[in-house]
Amino acid sequence: MSTKEDDLIARAELLQQAIATLLLMIQQIKAAGEIAPPGCSVSRYQARGKQGVYWYYKLHASQPIFPTSQPGKLTKYKHLGKAGSPAHIDAVLSVARRTQVDYLQSCIDSLRQNWADLYNSLKEKK
Repeated sequence: MSTKEDDLIARAELLQQAIATLLLMIQQIKAAGEIAPPGCSVSRYQARGKQGVYWYYKLHASQPIFPTSQPGKLTKYKHLGKAGSPAHIDAVLSVARRTQVDYLQSCIDSLRQNWADLYNSLKEKK
């Protein structure tokens, strides 16, 4: 084997190791707690009551995915309550985990494409 082929193989192995590391990071994030569905964010909204204005929070999805009180009907919103409530904190953390997983997955996708490019360049040289 030539030095160039050895270099390509070494770089491909480094890419595979990086992919394995990122996959492990995703597993650790998933083990840390619930991950929000794709396209979700936490939103703040204002409600008026007898004693003034209140701020509440909701988990907002890009598509209707949350069950409602009506069977078979879904909504884009899940009420979380006041700031600092367990549901609010859990939702913020689950969205943060979703963001981390999505970013790591995009890095993995990029590295897999890089690996394919290396593999194709090795095939072309033969």
